Amino acid sequence: METTGAMKLIDTIQRLGIGYHFEEDINVVLDRFSDGKFNEDLFTTSLGFRLLRHNGYQISSGGEETYLGRWGEADLAESPAAAREVVGVRRDSMVKVRIMCHISYSTDIFQKFLGNNGKFKESLSKDTQGMLSLYEASYLGAYGEDILSHAMEFTDARLKQSVPFMEPQLGRRVSQALELPRHLRMERLEASRFIAEFGRECDQSSQLLELAKMDYNKVQSLHQTELAEISRWWKQLGLVDKLSFGRDRPLECYLWSVGLLPEPKYSDCRIELAKTVAILLVIDDIFDTYGSLDELVLFTQAIRRWDLSAMEQLPQYMKICYMALFNTTNEIGYKVLKDHGWSVVPHLKRTWIDMIEAFLVEANWFSNGYVPNLEEYLENGVTTAGSYMALVHLFFLIGKGVTKETIGMMDPYPKLFSSSGRILRLWDDLGTATDEQERGDVASSIDCFRREKNLSTEGEARNHVKKHIRSLWKELNGELMAPEALPLPLIKTSFNMSRTAQVIYQHGDDNTFPCVDDCVQSLFFTPIGF
Repeated sequence: METTGAMKLIDTIQRLGIGYHFEEDINVVLDRFSDGKFNEDLFTTSLGFRLLRHNGYQISSGGEETYLGRWGEADLAESPAAAREVVGVRRDSMVKVRIMCHISYSTDIFQKFLGNNGKFKESLSKDTQGMLSLYEASYLGAYGEDILSHAMEFTDARLKQSVPFMEPQLGRRVSQALELPRHLRMERLEASRFIAEFGRECDQSSQLLELAKMDYNKVQSLHQTELAEISRWWKQLGLVDKLSFGRDRPLECYLWSVGLLPEPKYSDCRIELAKTVAILLVIDDIFDTYGSLDELVLFTQAIRRWDLSAMEQLPQYMKICYMALFNTTNEIGYKVLKDHGWSVVPHLKRTWIDMIEAFLVEANWFSNGYVPNLEEYLENGVTTAGSYMALVHLFFLIGKGVTKETIGMMDPYPKLFSSSGRILRLWDDLGTATDEQERGDVASSIDCFRREKNLSTEGEARNHVKKHIRSLWKELNGELMAPEALPLPLIKTSFNMSRTAQVIYQHGDDNTFPCVDDCVQSLFFTPIGF
């Protein structure tokens, strides 16, 4: 198959949500193009770049020397020499690892589309499909990749100007991309949306379309089974029966799990993650709305001790929550030990201690009338958002690439987690800041931006928050090229955290986007018809 056709097919398969069935085949095709030397038109060059980087291939956007690499196979147990050439994941058997090539390339793949003035040629504006492809590719740019920043500005402006003159079907596709680029979309929601779009644009008897529909409904059935198990666990736990002020949102907690881990093979991981998020919400409510400062200090001290005898000094409602957290964490630790052979309770415990100490910091800020600066707020807010807790738990639950070296990369928490967590915290503020301030929470990032930038309106501050989110995405994208990379499944999960945060909270910032209840209904209870 020629380059353009192969790239389009891979993109279609992945957007339909069935890429996990064809991982090996997709990697074989992408391997052929991993040097980035497409020698193709704007559409194919941009699509190829996006697919390679999205799938973990190290590829330059052009103009700078870089090492190229890919996620490949290496038997490190039998080849110590090869092990020294590997950066990132290592295990005793054939596993996915990021292999760095020894040859340095300068791909320059977008340079040919620039004019003598160093800017993109205006003649490209006539190629709408190519412009749309370049626009989508630009959202995978990292810091220092100025060519992709220029591409984003160039395509965004020209596409917006052209939409009114496009034929309806193409105009709808362009408008959807301008509203939310492919790289920022939550995988399962995108599959649902794209299946409908693909059905309008292709032959209704398409075997690919039929497979996508059947697979979507089959995975939805799996989700319903998992959700039933989580609901049973939550009901038996009885936490909000005793703590009536706590949030009772198992569906939303499970939505987070599906967002972070969309592939069916992560069923057990989704269930365990949903449990931790459900308990997190209740603890958050204790610190935000219910507990006195003295009680919160006692609770934090008891968590630091991590011993059942430590809870004897707590009020009754805190004892129940403490026991639920203690037992659930130990059960997850047992599961990891049984499935993967690692004793991880100390690592899981540490994430909860860090998070609850951060909650206490916020409680003290509020009690003392202290207003943190933006960096101080975000540094603490990443932890209170649950980012580190969730990603460390998933690192061990997924179990791929867990070694002494990669465990060591968990302390201090990696930049990958911090960047993703900051995006989560900022979207949380955009979606809930108004409600939380009404109930007396500490100042949000919106307030911090408004104060530090001397902005006159909340709307201006919100725009600054969104610009900061965009810059954090550049940090995240840089992790796809980092030589000291963590396991690729964990990198993908971190990216998915940022995507899911937007889905969960964007309705609170702009009610033209679907709310959580609509997403839950669509993903878990509305099958796709044939």
